Amino acid sequence: MMTDASFDPANLATAAPNIEAPENPVPSPYDTGVEIMIDGANCLRLGLDLIVNISNANHALACDWLERHLEGRFRVHRMHKLTQSHIDSVVVPLRAGTLLIRSERVLDFLPEPLRRWDTIVAPTPSIDDYPQYENDDPIPASPYIDLNVLSIDESTVMVNDACKTLIHTLEERGFTVVPVRHRHRRLFGGGFHCFTLDTVRTGGAEDYLG
Repeated sequence: MMTDASFDPANLATAAPNIEAPENPVPSPYDTGVEIMIDGANCLRLGLDLIVNISNANHALACDWLERHLEGRFRVHRMHKLTQSHIDSVVVPLRAGTLLIRSERVLDFLPEPLRRWDTIVAPTPSIDDYPQYENDDPIPASPYIDLNVLSIDESTVMVNDACKTLIHTLEERGFTVVPVRHRHRRLFGGGFHCFTLDTVRTGGAEDYLG
């Protein structure tokens, strides 16, 4: 119903500046209490496993629903407060056995089998990596939006061409990088993973975490 009573503000302290709690919440005849609310980008699928970031009661209810809906087909793993909401600029599987992560602390939140994978820690972005805008409107996306890369296959990754250090880091680890221009990604609030239709892949869902 998305009334003022629908929202759990527990994660707002770490939210982007353009996300605000309802001011002076007003009771509604349609109030049902805290509701199921989650974005697909709160979830990371690796074959038969689904990793879900939960930072408020809305997300927890959604994860309950996912567990019921996917029971017997996929395993659902809960990560509590890894980040405010989306995890697609926090942890990214590049191929089986290799993760791109924002920082080493990310590993503490992941399921035990993933902690044994090889990791590539992304370089810290600087303000010079992004276009600057004249007004004071808040920018919705994290400065780490460029971790939102797209793996084409086990050795080929599509990366924003502005991210020279990230490109160099991936190439040093043996990846072939396809640089693609995406200048205003923070303003649009998404990277290649968000906006690109994925390739059609052969085979079925693998068991990476078994």
